[in-house]
Amino acid sequence: MPAVQPASDDRPAIRFAPRLLFLAAASKTVERCLRGEAPPLAEAMPLRDDISTDEITPLPILTHYDDKLGRHPYTGFKAGDHLPIGTDAIRTSGIEVVVAGKRYGKGSSREHSPAAEKLAGVRLVIAESFERIYRQNADNIALFTSTDLGLVARIRAGEAIALDELVAGRDALAAAILQSGGLLRFGQRYMRRIRSADTTGPERPRTLFEKIVARHALATELTEAHPAPGDGAFVRADWRFIHEYYTGMAAHMLHASFGKPLALHEPASIVVFEDHTSYVEESPAHVRGGLVPNVQRMVEAQREFAADYGLRSHRTLTEDEACDDDGGNVAGISHAMMAEHYALPGQVVVGTDSHTPHSGALGCVAFGVGTTDMANAFVTGAVRLTVPQSIRVVLDGALQPGVTAKDVVLHLLAEPRIRGGAGLGRVFEFTGEAVARLSIDERATLTNMTAELGGFTGIVAPDAETVRFLRERRGIDFELEAWMHSDEGAVHAETIRVDCRSVPPMLARPGDPGNGMPLSELKAPVRIDIAYGGSCTAGKREDFDHYHAVLRWAADRGLQVPPQVSLYLQFGTTAVRDHCTERGYLDAFEKVGARILQPSCGACGNCGPGTSVQKEQVTVSAINRNFPGRGGPGQVWLASPPTVAASAIAGELLSFEDLRRRHP
Repeated sequence: MPAVQPASDDRPAIRFAPRLLFLAAASKTVERCLRGEAPPLAEAMPLRDDISTDEITPLPILTHYDDKLGRHPYTGFKAGDHLPIGTDAIRTSGIEVVVAGKRYGKGSSREHSPAAEKLAGVRLVIAESFERIYRQNADNIALFTSTDLGLVARIRAGEAIALDELVAGRDALAAAILQSGGLLRFGQRYMRRIRSADTTGPERPRTLFEKIVARHALATELTEAHPAPGDGAFVRADWRFIHEYYTGMAAHMLHASFGKPLALHEPASIVVFEDHTSYVEESPAHVRGGLVPNVQRMVEAQREFAADYGLRSHRTLTEDEACDDDGGNVAGISHAMMAEHYALPGQVVVGTDSHTPHSGALGCVAFGVGTTDMANAFVTGAVRLTVPQSIRVVLDGALQPGVTAKDVVLHLLAEPRIRGGAGLGRVFEFTGEAVARLSIDERATLTNMTAELGGFTGIVAPDAETVRFLRERRGIDFELEAWMHSDEGAVHAETIRVDCRSVPPMLARPGDPGNGMPLSELKAPVRIDIAYGGSCTAGKREDFDHYHAVLRWAADRGLQVPPQVSLYLQFGTTAVRDHCTERGYLDAFEKVGARILQPSCGACGNCGPGTSVQKEQVTVSAINRNFPGRGGPGQVWLASPPTVAASAIAGELLSFEDLRRRHP
């Protein structure tokens, strides 16, 4: 924790080095800061918005979870076409304060990002706004964050900043965690007596999210069981899951804090996945960086942790076989696996990945956390959250033929209010006629991509479609309970209405999922080199139904993927693979020239086939995010599964409808 000294009025205060790093849109401004110059804020403007965790710590850096992280913060940060910050640049600069624009820390739940900043000597990040998971991760390791740009001039002038100013506007729990030196220290002091609360909650109309949280509420020495929106709280999770990029880091910090062996809380409710490393030996970023041995050690560390504590584990699937601890052929991407095997309506599901809200499609509260949050939850059973407000998203009408839930999300992401951060930290409750018509797979696309919307989670009230999914996919006869819906009169911060009849096939231009546009508005043809269909968002059964519809049509006409284009189709889970095999989909996939990949995160996380290797390459992808550097150094356009398949056949960005016009 930074050294604290009295301020002039005897309040505890922190004095920061007056040299600041402005993460500006202009590369020259960043370079001036690194040279030791100190431009005023006005000269540094505009600051870069939408700086992602992929830019703060590119994926290959995640193989480190110790002091080596401090060599690499911002090595993926892009100012224009430049990457101005190199290895060790921050650590050797003496910079303690970093300043950026809106929606800082977008993207994954990787706690490696604030950890890398802190290990490089950064003590305070100031931004116009922050993404929820990034800021909570920073709290948990006692890295200060502030939205007060007025601090910049005061720090440059050498003024000590009062501690209560640094936590101004934060909920009492966040402030207490920061003042304790991080979550684990806070837990050792204030979480010795955790108790469950009654499940009734306040007597007023409530949202489904509020009802589920009330049924899982926990009270600690400093937190109430039924907090108001904006308050910090803890809840009990029915399921906690983690994957290989986080387990070694969690085990390291737990054993350092509590010794070995650990007393894990309800280990039967912890699930461990290998889903990011199946194809690492074919990942250009990992091979080029010599990181494959690091990844293998990371996987072994997870396997050792799971074995030591008898945790339920799903291991990676190779081209030829799959295995789990029971000897079955069950593997896949963690989020999709949770929906296929574990999550149920009314439960709380927490995972170390920003796309954990996938399971909200079943009517549960599912959200992502960082490594320290999960480590704390492993030993206490309590999961931290700041109680969010809800946005009600009403999807009216019916989707047009060829338009999918992915198009709806890209449409929402392009809305100016969402791009400006209106959804930050909020619950997105999806409802309306169009939602009622959607399958669970399509609903999961909506809830999964609340991560891109900036939300805390997404949720759909369970209904007959939920019951059908659980019966047919999982063999469970689930009975809906009367409370499993939002009450009439429940309070939402705002309501967004979308006329789904007017939503066209969409794209998102390279650089950010919020760069949405109708595909029909492309001014000129955009050739592609790579087409990728897969990921948690687009590797589900219904997604593969879409891929097959396009590619069967193409195969029947003798059409193939052009020689200059590579098409990759990657199953999300073994159940999806089996679905495609049983329905005879592989024939069409093979005839058009697609490469079929076993279940894994793959190109989505820049860790497998389907990534670019040159900046000139253009990819069209059904993944959920296209931040700079994600998916390789080239340009990544986002699109729906049918658009990805149609574009692969055309060799350029094209809808299935337009492809059919070309080949009547």
